[in-house]
Amino acid sequence: MDIKRLPLEHDPAVAAEIRDRFTDQAERELLARAASASPYLKDLLRREGDWLRGALPDADAALAAELARDADLTALPATLREMKRRVALLTALADLGGTWDLERVTGALSDLADRAVDLCVRRLVEAEVRRGKLPSADAGGGMVVLAMGKTGARELNYSSDIDLICLFDETRHDDWQEARSAFIRVTRRMTAILSDVTDGYVFRTDLRLRPDAAVTPVCLSMGAAESYYESEGRTWERAAFIKARPCGGDLEAGERFLTTLRPFVWRKHLDFATIEDTHDMRTRIRDHRGLHGPLKVEGHDLKLGQGGIRDIEFFTQTRQLIAGGRDPSLRSRTTVGGLAALAEAGWIGSPTAVELTDLYRAHREMEHRLQMVADQQTHRIPAEPDAFARVARLAGQEPDAFRDTMLDRLTRTAERTEAFFTPTDAPEEPDLDPRTREIVARWQGYPALRSSRARTIFRRLRPQLLAELQKARDPDEALLSLDGFLRGLPAGVQIFSLFEANPQLVDLIVNIASVAPDLARYLSQHSGVLDAVIGGHFFEAWPSVPALQADLARQLDRAADYEGKLDTARRWMKERHFRIGVHHLRGLATAEQVGREYADLARAVIGALWPAVVEEFARRHGPQPGRGAVVLGMGSLGAGRMHARSDIDLIVIYDNGSDAESSGLKPLSAQAYYSRLTQALLTALTARTAEGALYAADMRLRPSGRQGPLATSIGAFRTYQMDAAWTWEHLALTRADPLAGPPDLMADVEALRREVLRVRGRDPRVAADVADMRRRLATAKPLRSPWDARNGTGRLMDLELMGEFLTLTRGGAERSLRAQLEAGGPELEAADSLFWRLQAASRLLSPDPLHPDVLGEGGRTFLQREMGDVDALTEEIEHRAAEVGAAFDRWLNAGPPLRAPAP
Repeated sequence: MDIKRLPLEHDPAVAAEIRDRFTDQAERELLARAASASPYLKDLLRREGDWLRGALPDADAALAAELARDADLTALPATLREMKRRVALLTALADLGGTWDLERVTGALSDLADRAVDLCVRRLVEAEVRRGKLPSADAGGGMVVLAMGKTGARELNYSSDIDLICLFDETRHDDWQEARSAFIRVTRRMTAILSDVTDGYVFRTDLRLRPDAAVTPVCLSMGAAESYYESEGRTWERAAFIKARPCGGDLEAGERFLTTLRPFVWRKHLDFATIEDTHDMRTRIRDHRGLHGPLKVEGHDLKLGQGGIRDIEFFTQTRQLIAGGRDPSLRSRTTVGGLAALAEAGWIGSPTAVELTDLYRAHREMEHRLQMVADQQTHRIPAEPDAFARVARLAGQEPDAFRDTMLDRLTRTAERTEAFFTPTDAPEEPDLDPRTREIVARWQGYPALRSSRARTIFRRLRPQLLAELQKARDPDEALLSLDGFLRGLPAGVQIFSLFEANPQLVDLIVNIASVAPDLARYLSQHSGVLDAVIGGHFFEAWPSVPALQADLARQLDRAADYEGKLDTARRWMKERHFRIGVHHLRGLATAEQVGREYADLARAVIGALWPAVVEEFARRHGPQPGRGAVVLGMGSLGAGRMHARSDIDLIVIYDNGSDAESSGLKPLSAQAYYSRLTQALLTALTARTAEGALYAADMRLRPSGRQGPLATSIGAFRTYQMDAAWTWEHLALTRADPLAGPPDLMADVEALRREVLRVRGRDPRVAADVADMRRRLATAKPLRSPWDARNGTGRLMDLELMGEFLTLTRGGAERSLRAQLEAGGPELEAADSLFWRLQAASRLLSPDPLHPDVLGEGGRTFLQREMGDVDALTEEIEHRAAEVGAAFDRWLNAGPPLRAPAP
């Protein structure tokens, strides 16, 4: 700022003191003008001028020396008040002189608060120990003070009070009730030392942010506080804990407590209901303070009024609460850091973040000017002309220019923030026929609309839903599907808030309801997957398997425990599984693409989850004996092409080397170890946690099927495959692919697979065995519909058996069906394309094969896009099936087409 805009001091006594104590002309002018503008600074200058003279040449060193001061309990109050005077004076002059920026100023004041609180806690706890009321003063005796609000964010202003929550770790005390009494005394005496006004004060202290402050003691046990937040915590308390940090006493215990509170503060799903909570809170504050009305600079409340500091803070914190549970990078304690993180993650535009950051800094600097005049906790811009002019000049401007500048800042802040909170007026509902009105009327009785809040949000949302339904190809069909979706929702506030804040999701849910009712019913029970549409990279290109696996591994690393890892894996997988289905449904990905993506997803899940399973198992039973184990993907997973409802087939092969057993706390023999480890993997994949299951997993393809051990040693696997395995087991091995495990062991398993196929494929009985197997499958799995893509002669099951037969008899290494069928010519490729497109579409829409007579209008439209002329589909299916069936018969009788085996 331009300090020459500050008026010169006309008090001769002060001017004389400045001349006598300070020789530097620039310092003299700064001090004189600051003293003229602020009676508070004038008083500090009179009292601490001698100290300031030695401090000004190196303000940073002077600040550090003050913050390092210590005192016993008797001298502590006076010492802290002196520290406050000196730090306040030095900070104000460094601010007005342009030496320190906003963050340095607020940081210096916050550091003083931290030091004062910590010294109070330590000296007062020591006093309680001397009285025999506490056993130890180490680490504050288990007491911690949490800094909240601006203190927690290190954003204190000149006349801030400090918001604190005082807790103690009851587990450290045999008689926790006596300890509580002692800590209550400590808290009260600390508050008195900091707040009582004698020859000044240290900080006004506010303890009302603690749980249920009207009825609880000033210091609570951590267990009681945690129980409160879990059962009764409100949105404003979640927002308060964004900035919370330990500032005094047992800092480690404080960090542990904040860790336990993460699920309360940071919800696992996107929390758009927070928007309405914050809007209601803003409205109540303004009603209580009488802050409505036209925007005017004189008399405006810079903190709580329209376009003020709180609007920017609420704008930032609300968005942090919405998405911070999914993205830890958004959990910045500071407002400026929060805005930058939100922009980096794409939740707000970079220009918005830059503008609001500039406005926030300008507002906070103006807040400092208001408060340094008389050390008052005020945020109101004076209305009286003289006081207004004084504040304007402290801000470095003449009154008229200051008024214009402030009005512009307040207006721009309001424009950038107001629309985010204020609910839009609901449009008029379209006219409804009697049948539609009857269905809509029963929605009020559904579980999702039990609460008055859910009904309020839904009333605003319903016109858009009904309008989108009327755009569907078959509105009646879409309405019935949407009705099923709403009927299945267990609760409504969160998802209705999500729809209201993101209108594009209404279009998506109506589209899903009109095309894939079964998917809509799934969504009613797993609505959290919709978060991915808003909070992730939903419409970006599909990543590689290594990128997917690395992303999931990072998410698993953040989980608090093993159960948390399993839930995290389920949420992560379901969101991406839903993404693949939506891309398919909307024509953003072909059937071939989604087939690969579903398989990529399963591979990434197994690749990331297997190390977590191994680590958890090793806690009890020790590291893996020998070289470890390999997870082998079989069937459609190994072949790299899955549909929306595919299960997964696995085999686990291990090499224990010379280790007969593990070396853990509860050692196991190698075979028992790997069998139980495999069972742990199955449980991790299939167990239904609060987030559901990952996959249905099957291990019947292992040696000896259900009669054999769950895991097989590599030596036993070789012996079995070479000497005892059935032909169908060699056929299954053509699609096997190592997915997880030590790289050298994976390479050995792959080499063994290729060796088995080369050797066993020469067996003259293969063709006869395959022909017999084909007859058995035809009997066991007959055609279920004219549009059954899988079962029946010449369809997908026949194609897969043919591909395996061709690969085995040639000793090939190909896994994918398209590669296995390459030697069969373009007719087989065309047939595979037809049947896979039909299978992928069918399994997205329904668990059963589609039937031309019962397919809804929306599903028919989707199938038309995927398959072409639906009316001619039955004829094309029969034609292609006949071609495949004839080719398979021919090769079984005369031998397959020749092609050199893969190296």
